[in-house]
Amino acid sequence: MLKKSQKTGFSGGHDLGCMRMTTEMTERSRKILEVIVDDYIASGEPVGSRAVTKRHNLDLSPATVRNVMSDLEELGFLASPHTSAGRIPTEKGYRYYVDCLLQLRELTPKEKRSIEASCPGINGLDKLFQEAGKALSALSSHAGIVMAPRFTTTIYKQIEFVRLSRGKLLVVFVSESGLVQNKVIDADETLTQEDLVKITNYLNEMLSGMNISEVRAKISSEMKQERHLYDKLVGKALELSGAVLKEELGGQLFIEGASSFLDQPGIVDMGQMKRLFRAFEQKNTLIDLLDKSQQAAGVQIFIGSEHELAQIDGCSLVTANYQNVHGTIGTLGVIGPSRMAYSKVIPIVDYTARLISRMLETGDDKEI
Repeated sequence: MLKKSQKTGFSGGHDLGCMRMTTEMTERSRKILEVIVDDYIASGEPVGSRAVTKRHNLDLSPATVRNVMSDLEELGFLASPHTSAGRIPTEKGYRYYVDCLLQLRELTPKEKRSIEASCPGINGLDKLFQEAGKALSALSSHAGIVMAPRFTTTIYKQIEFVRLSRGKLLVVFVSESGLVQNKVIDADETLTQEDLVKITNYLNEMLSGMNISEVRAKISSEMKQERHLYDKLVGKALELSGAVLKEELGGQLFIEGASSFLDQPGIVDMGQMKRLFRAFEQKNTLIDLLDKSQQAAGVQIFIGSEHELAQIDGCSLVTANYQNVHGTIGTLGVIGPSRMAYSKVIPIVDYTARLISRMLETGDDKEI
């Protein structure tokens, strides 16, 4: 077993809260909470005191365990379903378990090879992200999500203009990492194909190697220069590129294995299921949450209502950032019921993020 801080870079992010809550409980209480959460994750059934004493060598009587469970319920770590004498973890219980008790297991060589085999290389980033999502889903048995880099975080390589019809152009952006972004814009009908070639060459020579934020600043600066008032074609080039870049590009979200929720009846009710699938369809709420997770390093865990998104209430999201030589550019992770096997899911997410990072930094999938 791995401790949280080993190899994954997962720190939990709630160390002070862990210390405060630890003062509320004895070592015996912590051990009983740990085995209840473990058992509930494994079975999905409320855990009773007799089951705790039978399955685990705690050298405690069922009556003693019952008393401790009652204390944990009073503290808000456990809850009692109306139809059972057993207990289940609350969000507070899961949070304490993840931050203070969790023992991560190390991925097997077979699991690592499975993740590596699922990532086909960086010749097609869309394919890479899609396959990474599938690998996350397959190994975790939950939904795998990968957010492609926003274009403002990538490095400009080239731009191309393709005439679609009178007054319409298809603009194709390509980043240094191979990310491709298409956009249709309005354009002057008098522009010829020769003009478009000259515009393309001018922009690629001026902007290549900059990130998109720098490109925007450069275009804005160039448009203010008086000399361009006397060069109609250069003025058109700046006008076209400015029109393309006035809105955010990128941020595409790949979701694989969403149907995994249907294989776990009783975890969320039908109302929650509908809200969840609506979030998968609309994607904006998940993108916002993944954007927030980029603000911190290591593996991040959002449990239940902590993420403040009603659409995925009752679920947990485990995320990690991936990066290239320029820093963090995207996020991937696993979303599933709060009753997920965190000890397994966290190393899967961490390893996949580090593999994608290595591939984007070096152009291959060397061992990490």
